[in-house]
Amino acid sequence: MDKQLEDKIMESLEEVIDPELGVDIVNLGLVYGVEMEENNTVIVTMTLTSIGCPLAGVIGEQVKKQLISLEEVENVDVNITFNPPWDKDRMTRYAKIALGVQ
Repeated sequence: MDKQLEDKIMESLEEVIDPELGVDIVNLGLVYGVEMEENNTVIVTMTLTSIGCPLAGVIGEQVKKQLISLEEVENVDVNITFNPPWDKDRMTRYAKIALGVQ
């Protein structure tokens, strides 16, 4: 995938807000990577802030809905992983300020 398309996908994912924290999944550091397969399927590898997150399905559906709206994307697969586990050090400065985390 070229850098321009990857940037477009990541920008689009910034519109997906974690409903519990009120900050987008990119700035929270939940997105570990995106790939594009030959059949225009985007594979998003991401994590959640906790293993038992009750909103896992909601967030996954929001990711799919957000990316399928891009003209380059025909399908979206969301792979949830907990390895490596998420921690607050993955958050951007913006997310840390928004959540009052140091």
